[in-house]
Amino acid sequence: MLTVGEVETVLDIGERLQIVRRIAGYSQRELAKRANVTNSTISLIEQGRVSPSVSSLQKVLSGIPMSLADFFEPNLLESVKVFYPEDEMPDIGSGGFESRLLGCMKTKRDFSVTVDRYLPGTDGGKVDENHQGELAGVVVEGELEVSVGKETMLLTKGQGFFFLRRRPHRFRNISDKLCVVVATRSGDLNPHGN
Repeated sequence: MLTVGEVETVLDIGERLQIVRRIAGYSQRELAKRANVTNSTISLIEQGRVSPSVSSLQKVLSGIPMSLADFFEPNLLESVKVFYPEDEMPDIGSGGFESRLLGCMKTKRDFSVTVDRYLPGTDGGKVDENHQGELAGVVVEGELEVSVGKETMLLTKGQGFFFLRRRPHRFRNISDKLCVVVATRSGDLNPHGN
């Protein structure tokens, strides 16, 4: 696996292409086949012996697939990273509420995913701000009291919720055990404006 430092020092298109290709798990031959170009095209670009035009580079990247914007993303490793151990998911929660954000360095996203841990007695308080998008989650451990508008339900392992974030809502762990929820949010991606 490449380190962030190794990727951040890469400025050359050929080196970037080689890194992206390796992370995607393709040989030069496989990428060439997927992009409908010759194997020598990939080899020459990676060696820095050919500087591809924008359209040629787009064609090569279509075999991954990856956009030009992602290819030139300053933090290239994060734009192609797939797996995240817990220590690479920072805690963005507070007050007895731990929330681990998946893919925290992604600069372009349509949704966020968190693993939320509610300590016994945790009450997130009523949220009735005008957030755009949706909020969904599934209880994977313990139980959580969820109120949305005038509806309230005690959810247990395997049960979930899905609602528009602009609706007033509240999360409370009224039990004496830890509750863990895997949640996703779309729209305004401040995860804990909920």
